[in-house]
Amino acid sequence: MLRQLFSFNGGVKPAYNKEQSNQMPIAVAPVPAELVIPLHQSVGGTPRPLVQAGEHVKKGQLIGDPDGFVSSSVHASTSGLVKAVEPRLMPHTSGLSALCVVIEPDGKDEWGEISPMPWRDMEPDDVRDVLRDSGVVGLGGAVFPSYLKVNPGKQGHLDTLVINGAECEPFITCDDMQMRERGETIVRGAAILRDLTKATRVLIGIEDNKPEAITAMKAAVTTTGESRIEIVPVPTRYPAGGAKQLIRVLTGIEVPHGKRSTDYGVQCFNTGTAYAIYEALELGRPLISRIVTVAGNVETARNYEVRIGTPMREVVALSKAKPDTDRIVMGGPMMGFAMPADTVPVVKATNCILVGSPTLFPPPPPEMPCIRCGECARACPTDLQPFEMYWFSRAKIFGKAQEYNLFDCIECGCCAFVCPSRIPLVDYYRFAKSEIWAREKEKESADVARKRYEYRIDREEREKQEKAAKLAAKAAETKAKLAAAGAADENKALIAAAVARAQEQKDRG
Repeated sequence: MLRQLFSFNGGVKPAYNKEQSNQMPIAVAPVPAELVIPLHQSVGGTPRPLVQAGEHVKKGQLIGDPDGFVSSSVHASTSGLVKAVEPRLMPHTSGLSALCVVIEPDGKDEWGEISPMPWRDMEPDDVRDVLRDSGVVGLGGAVFPSYLKVNPGKQGHLDTLVINGAECEPFITCDDMQMRERGETIVRGAAILRDLTKATRVLIGIEDNKPEAITAMKAAVTTTGESRIEIVPVPTRYPAGGAKQLIRVLTGIEVPHGKRSTDYGVQCFNTGTAYAIYEALELGRPLISRIVTVAGNVETARNYEVRIGTPMREVVALSKAKPDTDRIVMGGPMMGFAMPADTVPVVKATNCILVGSPTLFPPPPPEMPCIRCGECARACPTDLQPFEMYWFSRAKIFGKAQEYNLFDCIECGCCAFVCPSRIPLVDYYRFAKSEIWAREKEKESADVARKRYEYRIDREEREKQEKAAKLAAKAAETKAKLAAAGAADENKALIAAAVARAQEQKDRG
């Protein structure tokens, strides 16, 4: 049956360069001499460390406890000795450090206690707790805690569950290869998600430039007997892998500004996330590794299953970086971030390590003035006005930039890709967003400080009034005592006078 497909506005067709890394099967990267596992690897709060230096941990052991409602657990990627719990350089373009658990592997790679979960007999909230404690997050790049998305929504069920296998970013093939080699597990994970969300139908969208993955996933559906899961090839156009864009292509539903897809009975998960959910519930295994593409300026581009916390340079070494390498990017060329050093660790968000060189990624030409040609607006897949957001972001008029729905920008890079003036538009949007977040944080801090000050003033005034009241009460009490004492003295004088008169009369008689 041919399914009707829809289209989204904008988008581009860059050189995909995927054939470099999808020619060889997934290899397992060796356990490094040292694992640096950041505690903060997902959207939300930073997990609290549960171990300290000198402790021995087992593979899969919980080492970071979720902090707050939006947070996800972190686990040891192998067995070994905890060398330190200290700040280490993070895989982020800022070059900042964050708290990490540093583990020296013991070479045994021993699992801790793991067991399958009887999730079919568990309450939905308990299943979500298992996913939270298993550290499962969105592996498509957003790293949003998955337990918060496994929800049937306001209707009590979903109309459509979308599994995202589009993988539209150039160079990246980790999802492609995982679908080819581990399709049955992905399908079984999709079936679990279908049952948890009570979805009526499941659509697995895969771009049509991945024929081997499409064939493998269709075979997996047949093998598993999951007839209610449909594999849908979609046209290749970047960024068809964006959640809202894929939902639009598959269902025709356009999620408007300020709304969520679940408001329309739709939810979207990455294929890698479906795989991780199967492992967490059916095998009891937490998320301690992921498939990572190594591509670009290397001799042998390939996909590896890598332990979380492995230094990127050790993964790159497996593919042999060429001598003129000058940078490492986490992610693809459209949405990726340059790393501050090759020593930063692989984290749950690391779907690709793109090795760059001056030849592969030459320096951008000089930025020229915006000519308001409108090409960026035509290419924008979220129907924004990029040139307006650019002008206000550049002028630091952030309120106006927000009026043009700055935070709806998915930072896909389509606008910068087509800009004839070679303006790095996304950089301006990221700058504006970070400034707005910083100002909001400062405002929140100022509001907290103001409330504390007002509370202190109120407390001091209350204490002053209470002290004055106590002093007044004590003064009144003292006055009453003095008055009582004066009356007693007067009575004593009268009695003494009466006694004296009586004595005088007696003496006369």
